[in-house]
Amino acid sequence: MTECNQRQFGFAPHFSRQVVAGFEDRQLSTEGGALLLRETDRKIGLLPGVVECFTDHRDPKRIEHELRELLAQRIYGLALGYEDLNDHEELRRDPLLALLAGKRSLEEPLAGKSTLNRLELTPAGSPLEDRYHKITYSTEALDALLVNVFLKAHAKAPQQIVLDLDVTDTPLHGEQQARFFHGYYNQYCYLPLYIFCGDHLLCARQRPSNQDASAGSREEVERIHKQIRQRWPKVRIILRADSGFCREELMSWCEQHGVDYVFGLARNSRLQRKISCAMRKARLQQQSSGQAARVFCQFRYRTCNSWSQSRRVVAKAEYLEKGENPRFLVTSLAAKEWEANVLYEKLYCGRGEMENRIKEQLSLFADRMSTETLRANQLRLYFSSLAYLLVHALRRLALAGTEWSHAQVHTIRLRLLKIAAEVRLSARRIWVRYSNAYPWKDIFTAAWAALRC
Repeated sequence: MTECNQRQFGFAPHFSRQVVAGFEDRQLSTEGGALLLRETDRKIGLLPGVVECFTDHRDPKRIEHELRELLAQRIYGLALGYEDLNDHEELRRDPLLALLAGKRSLEEPLAGKSTLNRLELTPAGSPLEDRYHKITYSTEALDALLVNVFLKAHAKAPQQIVLDLDVTDTPLHGEQQARFFHGYYNQYCYLPLYIFCGDHLLCARQRPSNQDASAGSREEVERIHKQIRQRWPKVRIILRADSGFCREELMSWCEQHGVDYVFGLARNSRLQRKISCAMRKARLQQQSSGQAARVFCQFRYRTCNSWSQSRRVVAKAEYLEKGENPRFLVTSLAAKEWEANVLYEKLYCGRGEMENRIKEQLSLFADRMSTETLRANQLRLYFSSLAYLLVHALRRLALAGTEWSHAQVHTIRLRLLKIAAEVRLSARRIWVRYSNAYPWKDIFTAAWAALRC
């Protein structure tokens, strides 16, 4: 591309005034609000924990970019909306991103796309003989970190927590390792498993799509359960998921370890026969009122072959204008504690909120899986998850009590983090100046004050 030396640009006049724009040598940034992310990280200690999950085998005398700088640059970049490593060819010169990454001299550039790419392509095992890939990470340590952040967010143990399990599809457009075609999603994809507790992310596991949706869920739940019990030995744990996780392996494990569950149960002819009377009653109510009608019932049920014992099933016999709409749940929760309608409407239907949490992962580019190996794509998923932890902590700690206390990630990014700022350096200070026309100064001030407490 031809280099352009033009520095001023004239536009159509505004009445009698000329309109002239131009590029100046002042240091400007569009990431002015990201200083709040930096304060949030200092509050929860996320990045120091992330650094401990990696091992850097590079010669300290020959490196230009410290491990902490590389990790901070990648995680903050995702939080600020930069999904591609190519973006860092220009971002590396942003003075505020250098401040976030912990670069001592803000005039020196951060790592470029090639260096960050080598970080993501870290191989399994010892990389000492590899010239370019000398930074490796521990999957176990990163998994534990996600749960530790959740545990530290609570000053005292809650009486009860609900763990939501779900999967989503990550479309693949190349020849990635473990790439398979999924008939339900009608595309080549990965099938990542997510586990949340409310807004807190506890697990993000990248998986091939040539397997059952629940594959590996028992192992993940067992690991998380063990870690939670070490900190909160008496907390009550309830698993909640759709019918894709209604499997004997997971239910029997829960029953053996004192964990309750409520799972969706796929309908079949036997189940529909059991609610025929309730469905008839719902149909009569619908025909009488003209409105959708639902009747709840419950019974003991056992499959012909797959279940080891009979279990409590709650059914919603619903009749709509278009016809029958039955739904079934299987649960370990007792009827005297959870009535059928309350169990379905209050507890189980609450899992729909997890869909919003998964959408937030996509706002942080959890679907950008364009590297070759599954391990490298798992690391990308970790980076996206860590960026979510950072933004969620900002929302939880700094925005509580404000109108943005439940704002989505992309809203927080657009309105609070992407603030134009001028950066000026002196011998003793780094001045970051915002425009007085910024419309949400009150919320910014409240967030800053909350993080300084």
